[in-house]
Amino acid sequence: MAKEEEERLKKRFAELAEKSYRQNVYCFTGFLGLLEQTLFYETVPRFSYVSFTAFGGSEVCERQMIRFGSEEVLGYEEPFPIACLHIRPSAPKFAEKLNHRDYLGTLIGLGIERSVLGDIFVTDQDAYVYCQENMASYICTNLDRVRHTAVICEQADKVPATALPRLEEERVNVASERLDAVVAAVYRLSRSQSMELFRGGRVFIDGRLTENNSVQPREGSIISVRGFGRFVYRGIAGETRKGRLYALVAVYR
Repeated sequence: MAKEEEERLKKRFAELAEKSYRQNVYCFTGFLGLLEQTLFYETVPRFSYVSFTAFGGSEVCERQMIRFGSEEVLGYEEPFPIACLHIRPSAPKFAEKLNHRDYLGTLIGLGIERSVLGDIFVTDQDAYVYCQENMASYICTNLDRVRHTAVICEQADKVPATALPRLEEERVNVASERLDAVVAAVYRLSRSQSMELFRGGRVFIDGRLTENNSVQPREGSIISVRGFGRFVYRGIAGETRKGRLYALVAVYR
């Protein structure tokens, strides 16, 4: 992201925070990716007097929307303006095998910005998408084909549990609790390969970019590694006879 774009985004965060504070109303960002979330947390000290909450539609969502304001301060509650869409083939027998990129490319092709869209969950024959509530009707009306497959798009209450990524508990052998060691163990990488991920700006802790490979993650932290996936760090479960550690993680599959 260009420096100019970063500053524009940070300014927008500050404006929304200030509006919420001055007008006593809730204000919302669009959906933010991991790099945008990192910029947001860098900006937080500018408006520490305003409360905020992050949410993406469900607890497992990586893309998050920020809501400025709270019921405690404003005296009322306002839900996140997030809708869930279900996209399914109109003729399943003739449907192609579609992936995340197919759905995302088609949605962007409707002329909407990436910030309108949250996470996309793809199953064998359909997909669920979180989007900004005010764009749900437009998407449902205009989305009728993904690649060569005719589809039906309609609103749903939520993403069913069967479509959400599942967590698989694993115990990995690590030399220490340093994050580069844990990442290397989880994704079967060498320590040098793990280090390259940090240098390349591809490792995030709870939505914040980290280039500090020696940091020790807290129990419950969500580690995102671009190009590899995400896992929850559960802590140390024991020690080997040779003094190495067993770390518990829950990997999103």
